Amino acid sequence: MIHLERRFSAPLVNRSHLNEVCRARRAPAIRKANVHMNDLKVYHWTGWCGLIGVVLFAVELPLWVLPGSPPPINDAVGHSQFLASIRVIALARVLLDMGMYICLMVFFAGFRYLIVKTRSEYEWVGTLALVAGAVWWAVSLVADGLEGGAILDTVGGKTDPAVVRALVEGTLLIYNGSIAFAVTGLFMAVAGFAILATNALPRWIGWLAWTSVVCCVAAIPSMYANIVDHTGFYNVAGWGPALIANVPPLIWFLASSLSLIRKR
Repeated sequence: MIHLERRFSAPLVNRSHLNEVCRARRAPAIRKANVHMNDLKVYHWTGWCGLIGVVLFAVELPLWVLPGSPPPINDAVGHSQFLASIRVIALARVLLDMGMYICLMVFFAGFRYLIVKTRSEYEWVGTLALVAGAVWWAVSLVADGLEGGAILDTVGGKTDPAVVRALVEGTLLIYNGSIAFAVTGLFMAVAGFAILATNALPRWIGWLAWTSVVCCVAAIPSMYANIVDHTGFYNVAGWGPALIANVPPLIWFLASSLSLIRKR
């Protein structure tokens, strides 16, 4: 009887042991699959946030065109009256900017994650990209705050044209100006280097980033122009630098976001 119990219980013990061995062998593959799925979620969230940020910028763009060209910056009274007349539109631009900044801050963090996961030895590059992006949006928020202050100064009919002019001039070097171009160029240079070094995204997106760097560098000297004219091409308030230093990075964000969303 004892022999029978041993003979019939032994296979049960062996089968249980075999199941444990199989589970132990499958565990690394399961963990790897779970990590991969988590990485894809981060990449997709990063891509969608970047895409939403681009859409918000596209929605905001007509709000800069529809009101028409503002009076010369040295016409403090005329500029104050212009801001008062477009107060709702101008504040809507600030609101859209805040939404865009939130979305792209998520993008910056996700981009760092992408670089670290692709090549861990380039973590410092991913971190530098995150810091450059954060500084970029920080200075842009300052410009939005100055613009918002100028707009609010026109409320109530007791506008101080000198204050409005000072606040508006304070935004020129920051918002679509040389300071923003320098920080944008830094971020795009780091992003381009990271992509080409790690192949985290298609290489043509890395070269697009370097094209953006060249455009940003070309726009920085516009602050030395001896005029401040919104209708002029190349000066601190001109449309030329704003165009050549904003469109290539915008295309880069769009391309990078779509590439991240499509990752499998």
